[in-house]
Amino acid sequence: MSSHPAISTETPVRATAGGWHRLFPRSLFSRVTLIIVVGLAIAQLLTFASIRYERDQALRELMMIGIERDIASSVAILDRLPAEERASWLDRLERRNYRFVLGGGAEGTEPTSPLSQQFATAIVDALRPFEIVKVGQVAQPAEGLQIQVRLKDGSDVVVHARRVGMPVSGWVMWVLVIQLVVLAICAWFAVRLVTRPLAQLAAAADDLGPDLKTQRLEEEGPTEVAHAARAFNAMQQRITGYMAERVEILAAISHDLQTPITRLRLRTDLMDNEQDQVKFRQDLDAINSLVREGVTYARTLHGATEPPLRIDADALFESMVADYEDAGQQVLLEGRAGEPIVSRPNALRRILMNLIDNALKFGSDVRLRVHAEADRLIVAVVDNGPGIPPDQLEAVLKPFYRVEGSRNRSTGGTGLGLAIAHQLAMAMGAELKLQNRAEGGLEARLSMNTRPAPPD
Repeated sequence: MSSHPAISTETPVRATAGGWHRLFPRSLFSRVTLIIVVGLAIAQLLTFASIRYERDQALRELMMIGIERDIASSVAILDRLPAEERASWLDRLERRNYRFVLGGGAEGTEPTSPLSQQFATAIVDALRPFEIVKVGQVAQPAEGLQIQVRLKDGSDVVVHARRVGMPVSGWVMWVLVIQLVVLAICAWFAVRLVTRPLAQLAAAADDLGPDLKTQRLEEEGPTEVAHAARAFNAMQQRITGYMAERVEILAAISHDLQTPITRLRLRTDLMDNEQDQVKFRQDLDAINSLVREGVTYARTLHGATEPPLRIDADALFESMVADYEDAGQQVLLEGRAGEPIVSRPNALRRILMNLIDNALKFGSDVRLRVHAEADRLIVAVVDNGPGIPPDQLEAVLKPFYRVEGSRNRSTGGTGLGLAIAHQLAMAMGAELKLQNRAEGGLEARLSMNTRPAPPD
């Protein structure tokens, strides 16, 4: 059994992301969908803006060609009419983008924008040979012009002109929105077609845990997807075959070694030197223990065949503590689960036994602490031992690894106890984490889901 390790689950280092990075979706499906939809939306809006701009330009050209002639013709009509009849003609001559006011003066300042200057110049040129008294730009309406024109009889007429933008029908905007919705739906289906096989491969890889039991992927769909599914299924079969072969080899070695080990024991009993007998027996016990635990470790990798059961966790913990007391080793139990849990009792017992045995080997005050929270049960084995160096936290999970430099198995064990506990925890969907305590000693914390989701 391994000496005091502290298992720490490796957490990938992520750069602290701020700002818009936090709003960016994490999944490939969401990212690709967002990129395609936003790209298509921008393309559609640019197309709409380009068409709108081109139509504005065309309308402005038409307006610039016609409006100055209309204004000049209207001013000429007013100039030919008798002064007393001009007021009655103002409503007849008024249009959507210009009107006339008799008398008064033009307000505003000189036109500043290029479009207003161009508009004013065109009207002024069309009104010649009438005298232009003043050209002013006013705020209301936006970029509106007031042009004061003096008629031949000396009276003034103020032309109120403005540029009229291109009207956009309401249905055009609705068509644009419908286009964007259709593009978004098509992009969603296209991205889903691409990313769904990746999600299925990822789920199958996650299911291919220590038990090496997972359902085969359906080998259908597009050529690339079917090929990836066939490759994954073949890889899964090869891995399962390799693991099964390894267990069979270790089991065969273990079985075949029993006979020579038994013969060596018999021959050891016939030795005259008692000191040599003790040494030989210790070596044989170490070999036997190493073979047994090696096979056990291989079987934990090969699979967890024990089905989950509803058990009384408190009764299990109390019985384990009582067994250690009967063996003359004191283990204190703190806390209770409070209710039955769904777990694999034999695997759970083996994990806790390995952790407690490890704690008793290096500490004198060993406690089994139980804490229930929500749908999880936390079981911690704590002691007052020396702990382990921080730089060896990961290495202790490897089989046959021992912390101390000496190869003495009386202090270092076989190096498989914690490796077996870790593999069993993974097989039952739990998390085993070891950490050095601030007050000294080691804490081995097992966190498990007490209400696992029913199988599909």
